[in-house]
Amino acid sequence: MKAWNITPENTVFVIVSFEGRDSYSMAGGLGIRVTNLSETLADIGFPVHVFFIGDPKLPGEEVCQGGRLILHRWSQWISQYHPNGVYDGEEGKLYDFNQSLPPFVVEHIAAAAIDQGKLVAILGEEWQAAEAMCRISDLLYQRGLRDKGILLWNANNTFLFNRINWGRLTYTTTITTVSRYMKHIMWGMGLNPLVIPNGIPKRSLEPVDGNKVQHLRHCTGINGGLLLAKVARWDPDKRWNMAVEAVGRLKRRGLKTVLLARGGIESHGLEVLGRARALGLTISEAKSADNSLDSYFQALQVSSQADVIDIKFHLPQDFLRIIYRAADAVLANSGHEPFGIVGLETMAAGGIAFTGSSGEDYAIPYQNAFVLETSDPREIESCLMYLREYPEEATRIRSEAHRTATYFTWEASAGNLISKLENQARIQRALLRQPPSPQPESREAIEKRLPDVGAEVEQY
Repeated sequence: MKAWNITPENTVFVIVSFEGRDSYSMAGGLGIRVTNLSETLADIGFPVHVFFIGDPKLPGEEVCQGGRLILHRWSQWISQYHPNGVYDGEEGKLYDFNQSLPPFVVEHIAAAAIDQGKLVAILGEEWQAAEAMCRISDLLYQRGLRDKGILLWNANNTFLFNRINWGRLTYTTTITTVSRYMKHIMWGMGLNPLVIPNGIPKRSLEPVDGNKVQHLRHCTGINGGLLLAKVARWDPDKRWNMAVEAVGRLKRRGLKTVLLARGGIESHGLEVLGRARALGLTISEAKSADNSLDSYFQALQVSSQADVIDIKFHLPQDFLRIIYRAADAVLANSGHEPFGIVGLETMAAGGIAFTGSSGEDYAIPYQNAFVLETSDPREIESCLMYLREYPEEATRIRSEAHRTATYFTWEASAGNLISKLENQARIQRALLRQPPSPQPESREAIEKRLPDVGAEVEQY
C-alpha cells in the first residue's frame, strides 16, 4: 500500500465555530482566525464549508470564492431575537448548535463527500464547538464512516475549559492549539495538543504609506516625543496599568508621550483610566464623524493635547497598520497571551512590538521585538530610552520584524495544518489506497503461456 497526500481533489474542509466573518459574528480574534483560514484554504483550491452563528439579516447559505467557500449561518432563528452579536443569547444558540448542526454536517456534507471517495477534514474551534465535534464523531461512527473523517478541535484560549468534557473530546477528536505556550498549559491538564500557529494575510506585509505615517504622527502632536499604541480588550491580563504607568514615568522624565489606546467595552477600562488620572495623565476621547481616514486623523488631532487618547471609533485594518508603523512602540505586553496576533501584525507593518513572554513564539528579544519579562513599567521605559539613544537599532529591529512576519502568513499556517492532517489521516489509514486490481488475462496470453501439447505428443 502507498500513502497519498491531501489535495483539493480528494478532501473537503468543514470549519465549526461560533464566530465567523459577519460583523455580527466577529467578537474577537476567533472570528478573524476562522475568516482568514477558511479563505486561505479556498484560495488554495479546497472546498470549504464554514458553520457559524451568523447575522440573522444575511442569507442562511452563501457561496463565495468561485463556489469553493460556502458559509452556513446557523441559529439565525434565534439570533433575530438577539441583535447584539454572536454571544447575545449564547446559551440558547449553543443548545441549538449542538442539536441541529452535527446531523446536518454528517448527512449533507460528510456522507456525500465520502460517497464520492473523498476525505472530510472537520475543524472545531473553541469550547462552544467541543460538544458538536463529539456528536459529529458519534454520527460518523454510527454510519461506518468515522475512519474517513479527520476531526480536529482547536483551543485558542483557556476560556471556559471547565465546560469541556475532556475525556470524551480527546477520544473523539485530535486536539490542537495555537502556540507552544498553550501546549504547555494543556500538558499540565494531562493533554498533549498539536501546535498549529495562527497567521496573517499576505496583504499585511505590504508597505505602509510613509506619508500617512508622518501625518498620523503630526496629528498626535508628539513633536519629537514618543508615540505609543495599545489595542486590546480592557482586561487585567492585557496589562493596561503597566502601559499607563510607563507613560507616567516617561512624562515625569520630561518626554512628550502620547498613548493611543483602543480598548473594548469591559469594565476594567474604568479602573485603567482612573489609574492614568491618578498618575497625572490627561485623557481625551477620540470620536470620528464617519468611517474615513480623514475623519480618523481629524479625531486624533482634536485630542492631541492629551497624554492618553481613548479611541472610541472602530479601527479598520488599514488604519491599524498606519498606527503600528507610526508608533515608536506597540504595547502588546499581555501577561497571558495564547498567540498574540497584534504583535505579529505590528511586525508585518514594520513596527516595533513590545510583547509579553507567553504565546508569542514569533518574537525574538532584541532581534525583531522587545519581549517583556515582568509587569514592571520600568522595563518598558528602559527599552524605549534605549531606542532613543540608539535609533539605528530601531531601524534594524523594524526590518527584521517585517522579515520574520513573512514566515507567519496564513498560507504557511494552512500548509502546517494540511501536513498534520495528512499525518493523522495516515494514522487512521484514511490516506491508504489499494493497488489496482489485476486485469484478467486474454485468451491469447494464456495460450502463449501453455506448453505446446501437440508437439510433445508427436515427439513422444
